[in-house]
Amino acid sequence: MALKATIYKAELQIADMDRNYYQEHILTLARHPSETDERMMIRLLAFAIHASESLTFTKGLFDTDEPDLWQKDLTGAIELWIEVGQPDDKRLMKACGRSERVIVYSYSATSHIWYKQIANKLDRAKNLTVINIPAEASAQLEALAQRNMQLQCTIQDGQIYLTDSTNTVLIEREDFKAVR
Repeated sequence: MALKATIYKAELQIADMDRNYYQEHILTLARHPSETDERMMIRLLAFAIHASESLTFTKGLFDTDEPDLWQKDLTGAIELWIEVGQPDDKRLMKACGRSERVIVYSYSATSHIWYKQIANKLDRAKNLTVINIPAEASAQLEALAQRNMQLQCTIQDGQIYLTDSTNTVLIEREDFKAVR
């Protein structure tokens, strides 16, 4: 018998002063049996950074043809494709062909090694951004994971603060590759 997803609920209040976006989102996250709390929280962080009414979580690990999050326009065209982890270069190049923008959030201590191995293969991808979340920050995010979460996210001058009722995590992302 196959294992089922674990359901997490998050009440996420976002104050993004860099984009002038202030909104509350009630989210349901399905955590795949092979997914860690750390990875799930990076997905939640990616949502908070790019939050909009049309940004949605996809089937992710349940469907290899979909990213972790995406934003589509009213015609169904993919405007934003977000991957979490260390996808291979072929997957990223395919995503760049299907979407206006592609963003990868890597978060492991080995992310620098992964990116160094594929960087030259991604040079021609003009719509690709690769962002690393430092391992220490991602471990602190993992500690915030609860089945029912109430979180506040504040973004100002590129710094991201994610807070629950007792803990605050400061996330300073590192750009491996930025859109030119």
